[in-house]
Amino acid sequence: MTEIEWIAAGLGLANVALVVRRSVWNYPFALAMVSLYFFVFVDAKLYSDAILQLFFLAINLYGWWAWLKVRQAAGEVTVGGLSWPARGLWLAGTVALSLGWGFGMAHFTDANAPIADAMILGGSVAAQILMAMRRWENWLLWIAVDLIAVPLYFSRGLEPTAGLYLVFLALAVAGLVTWRKKLPA
Repeated sequence: MTEIEWIAAGLGLANVALVVRRSVWNYPFALAMVSLYFFVFVDAKLYSDAILQLFFLAINLYGWWAWLKVRQAAGEVTVGGLSWPARGLWLAGTVALSLGWGFGMAHFTDANAPIADAMILGGSVAAQILMAMRRWENWLLWIAVDLIAVPLYFSRGLEPTAGLYLVFLALAVAGLVTWRKKLPA
């Protein structure tokens, strides 16, 4: 799977670099990346991550449509933020989803690192939805996901993917800074 993993990692770099810039052209790269990563994660028995790629496929199609619609109306892809109560609800929902999924994977499958894998799934689902909604808080979740993903993928022998998520971590910090600067005054 090494060649497929390397290609997926390259597509991922292009994808996130374009997201940081708020470019709608991130979505074709995302769709190709998640399609390849599905097979990489099945092979590594990281089933939550494999299932996550199917979610990413659907939400990236929605995000592409939503970003194009906003860009046409506003002339650019605008960003916003959540209220404090909404942040609390998103955080509680993300933790509940992650733990529930992780315990299920630990009990019903032979998944490797089911809790850490589920934390990546739960955080990624919430972050991807918030990204499609163009909320800056998505970057905080991506930072948390990346901090969990790097050691997990490295421990499973997925060095290119671990390296990609290390770069994603740096890009997530850049995205956080960039998007916060674009918030309405």
